[in-house]
Amino acid sequence: MNPRSLPPGAATRDRNRGIDALRGASILLVVFNHLGIRIPLAKTALAQILPIWLLRGLNWNGYESVFLFFVISGFLIARRSLERWGELPRTSLRQFYLLRASRILPTLVLVVALFAAFHLAGVPNFVIDKPGQSLAGAIASTFGLYLNVYEARYNYLAGGWDVLWSLSIEEVFYLAFPLLCVTLGRVRWAFVATLTALALSLPYTHALLRAEYLQSHSDLAEIWLEKAYLPGMAAIALGVLTALLAQRVSSPPKGLPLACCLIGLIGIGAIFFAGQLVFPWLHDAYMLLLTGSAASLVLGLHWQAASGTPWRLRAFGWLCSCGKLSYEIYLFHMFVMFAFVGIARACGLDKEWGWLWYAPAAELSWLLGLIVSRGFSQPIERRMRQRFAGNSANTDLQAATAR
Repeated sequence: MNPRSLPPGAATRDRNRGIDALRGASILLVVFNHLGIRIPLAKTALAQILPIWLLRGLNWNGYESVFLFFVISGFLIARRSLERWGELPRTSLRQFYLLRASRILPTLVLVVALFAAFHLAGVPNFVIDKPGQSLAGAIASTFGLYLNVYEARYNYLAGGWDVLWSLSIEEVFYLAFPLLCVTLGRVRWAFVATLTALALSLPYTHALLRAEYLQSHSDLAEIWLEKAYLPGMAAIALGVLTALLAQRVSSPPKGLPLACCLIGLIGIGAIFFAGQLVFPWLHDAYMLLLTGSAASLVLGLHWQAASGTPWRLRAFGWLCSCGKLSYEIYLFHMFVMFAFVGIARACGLDKEWGWLWYAPAAELSWLLGLIVSRGFSQPIERRMRQRFAGNSANTDLQAATAR
């Protein structure tokens, strides 16, 4: 069925397994990063077997993986919007915000309630006790979409609160996105030019933020360097532009999808596993290489899935499942991290044998995400859509998931 023939609010039922696998790999690298901060792979027995560059790449790319999520999220949101409404200027503000709220808010409310309960119970690693911070401030900044600003002012929050910084950036973008669609989107060149300027601003905003950090040498300036709004929004904007290109070029020349995939994989691999060699050459364009490579890979995967011989990727089934559950895993994996790190240290297995904890931590994070998704997120999301938008907005619960 042609997307233009879909009724407003409807969504197609297809999923792109390649993009799901990419999201799955990204969320695993986030999990490995948060575990690696506490049990670095390079300090375990694996360092005697595997190259250090590989172990560091597996541990220290959580931030870069979030930027992969930003690109993917921008692509999926724009593509689903095009499928539902045919053209972005026809976007229904009410339905767009409902779809985002039903997907994001219930699970976010649940995890914040748990964080707050753990704080009040005095559970280690969840107590908010740094100067200037408070439970009320953490909750207000989470739902006010300025937790990144809150941390840049008062330092990192305890426990799993810190992962919520990316939602502050992403959801602020999506508050503005449909408004841009129904206004500036009516003049396509102006809409594309605005998104392009935002996407290409990444090196310049990074340079300004880095200069501020180098001048002050402040830990808070370093937090803002990582979590400022504009760099993340630049990555999301590039994802949106990628979706527009995919719509315009629906039948690419033979070989181009594979070439885009290879270019994307090489660029991402260079950042993840040879970043120390790449950064001196690119400096603040470093992250632009990452987002551009991610866009190339996403575009190639989209074109490939739409071809006559799409990749089955059967060997990546669990990775695809991690991608489908990435939002739940992202929000809840810190409960698993602190439990595993506590057990490892109590058993004296947090150093040489620390690598043994990675696989079970990833598996349990996936299982917890699955339980939350099936037992809470999906049922609540479905009820919200049925209650406020009827069946048209509930055509495909899975396809509407953007994270």
